[in-house]
Amino acid sequence: MIYMLYLAPALLVGILAGFFAHRLWGSKQLKNARELSQRILDEARKEASAQKKEIVMQGRDEVQEYQRRVEQELKEQDRELKEKDRRLQDFSEKLDERAQKNADKEHEILAVEKDLTKRERRLEEMDELLKAKLQEQEFKLQEISGLTAEEAQRLLLAEIEDKTRHEAAKMMRLIEIEAKESADRKAKEIIATAVQRYAGDYVGEQTVTTVTLPSEEMKGRIIGREGRNIRTLEAATGVDLIIDDTPETVILSAYNPMRRQIAKLSLERLIQDGRIHPARIEDIVKKVEQELETQIKEVGEQATFDAGVHGIHPDIVRLLGQLKYRTSFSQNVLQHSLEVASLCGMMAAELGQDVKRAKRAGLLHDLGKAVDHEVEGPHAVIGADIAKKYGESKEIIHAISAHHEDTPPKSILAVLVQAADSLSGARPGARKELLENYVKRLEDLENIADSFDGVSKAYAVQAGREVRVMVNAEAVDDDSTYLLCKDITDKIERNLTYPGQIRVTVIRERRAVGYAK
Repeated sequence: MIYMLYLAPALLVGILAGFFAHRLWGSKQLKNARELSQRILDEARKEASAQKKEIVMQGRDEVQEYQRRVEQELKEQDRELKEKDRRLQDFSEKLDERAQKNADKEHEILAVEKDLTKRERRLEEMDELLKAKLQEQEFKLQEISGLTAEEAQRLLLAEIEDKTRHEAAKMMRLIEIEAKESADRKAKEIIATAVQRYAGDYVGEQTVTTVTLPSEEMKGRIIGREGRNIRTLEAATGVDLIIDDTPETVILSAYNPMRRQIAKLSLERLIQDGRIHPARIEDIVKKVEQELETQIKEVGEQATFDAGVHGIHPDIVRLLGQLKYRTSFSQNVLQHSLEVASLCGMMAAELGQDVKRAKRAGLLHDLGKAVDHEVEGPHAVIGADIAKKYGESKEIIHAISAHHEDTPPKSILAVLVQAADSLSGARPGARKELLENYVKRLEDLENIADSFDGVSKAYAVQAGREVRVMVNAEAVDDDSTYLLCKDITDKIERNLTYPGQIRVTVIRERRAVGYAK
């Protein structure tokens, strides 16, 4: 108990001591904290001051750099402004110069206008004076000539037109003469081009003959072992055999129609006989040649008998027989020759000429076509040479050579052969031309010619190959006939379609008829 009594004051003293000690320790800590905060504050102030200085320095640098750039831009702008100002000054000076020049020109123009005005007034005065003088001269001319100005103008224009037409006609004649000089060369070039273009079609139609086989197996027998049969047949006949193009058909190709006929007959006999070997082929070909030669002579003799022509050389008779195997525009040449002979005889009888001689010339006129694939030259000239070789008369020779005007016709007989040849060739149906087309073509030719002024009558002759135009001699003069011929030719070319060419002949003649009583 006593212990507790002594302990209580001690505890109180200890608590008080601890309180005061805590307060002393807290005061010290507070002091230390204040010092620490003061130090931190000072350091912060120092650091802030340093940062402030640094920021201030950096801002000064940026301001100085910006100021420098602004000063440089201002200098550039100032320099550009000075340059623009200089240009404006130059432009202003040029404008002033131009204004001065324009002012000077304006003064010059005003001066020129004044001068022109004076001249215009002077010209008007002179024009009025000339009109008065011209009117006075017109009155005098009308009194002297007895014609008005319109009548004189019409007469003058008519005279100029007539003179111009004459000059044009003369020029056309000169041009025609020059054209004829080069026409032959140009025509040969055109013919050569046409031959080149149409040769293939002509060869395909006119130079082949077909032979029908009983079976396809026969082709192998015709060819033979290693082709010896076909080579022998081609060598013996001079014809090319085409085997593989068409089934059960052999094509014979050659320009000579006689050789094709020999090859055809020989091949047909070999197929019928069945024995096809080189020796047999040569034997058959020789027999066919002999038989065909005999047949040709018989055909020629029959033709002379049908035409009523006798005393012809045997070689010419043989050539006539060969014409059986020739065609011209799909017309058989031998039949054509017989028609020409008949027509020549009829026309000669009507004119009182020698009928037999006319028939002879007509029958022989195409003789050259029998050998024109072997001899060079026009068939009319070739035929005339053959006739001369075998002793025909000069009139017959001339008629043969002139029937296509390779030689100008100089006798009635030559003209008769020309006319008969045209009639036979142009007969409707002879050369695959319908009667209606034939007649219409002749009517169109005559109507075109009749449509021109000054034409009295037009005739289509030589089956439409020529138009003969009769003109009024009082309405058309010699020079105008050339212009009329040219106009008719141009209109025919524009409006008609026709084979070959059409000859236009304009005829002007003056006749004086009187009667003695």
